[in-house]
Amino acid sequence: MTYPTIPDRVPAGATPEGDGVVVGPGQVRIDAFIDFLCPFCKRFELSSGPTLAGLVADGLASLVYHPMNFLDEASTTHYSTRAAASSGCAADYGRFIEYAHALFVNQPPEGGPGLTDAELAAIGRGVGLDTAFTACLSEGPYLDWPPYVTARAVAAGVSGTPTVLVDGVVVAPEPQVITAAVAQAARRLALAKRTAVVPGHPRTGRFPGASWGPSAGAGSRIRPAPRPS
Repeated sequence: MTYPTIPDRVPAGATPEGDGVVVGPGQVRIDAFIDFLCPFCKRFELSSGPTLAGLVADGLASLVYHPMNFLDEASTTHYSTRAAASSGCAADYGRFIEYAHALFVNQPPEGGPGLTDAELAAIGRGVGLDTAFTACLSEGPYLDWPPYVTARAVAAGVSGTPTVLVDGVVVAPEPQVITAAVAQAARRLALAKRTAVVPGHPRTGRFPGASWGPSAGAGSRIRPAPRPS
């Protein structure tokens, strides 16, 4: 599988591949592929955001947001790219989660210009970001990041937003489903530790560790999210 070249600059807290922002150190990984102009992503954030935050706060999971630009053509100013790039600036100043949530709360309709840079800056101020964030917005260091995130996700089989994976397996973007999947993954990881090969002990098996992608478990084929009429 061929992936695009990582940009010269990625936001603070990015994955080693540079294709998402990591929140929390939990062992079970949740990947959320989102587009800030996607109304179904807004619904996902408003319904599942508190659950995701709780899983991270309790140390049960780490959360990786992948801001994509699937819907750039659904605005007149490539808003998906601009919003995702602005979230990279928020990550640099430690407010990615709060800012991403505020972007969804203030989501503009498809088909228009989206929010202006001044409006994005105002949202930033509302979550505690200061003039350094506004300067980052003006400089636009992450405008080439969302296309990279999107290209990498598409290469791995993501074809719709929101798409959620828990420990590499696609799950429904619903809070109860995600919580159950995290608990199941945690049990698998605990079993893996107990059955791992220990020097001087007989081999009893080893959990291989999942990786997300088109072949990540049964039912992992992703269908595009329906577009609103």
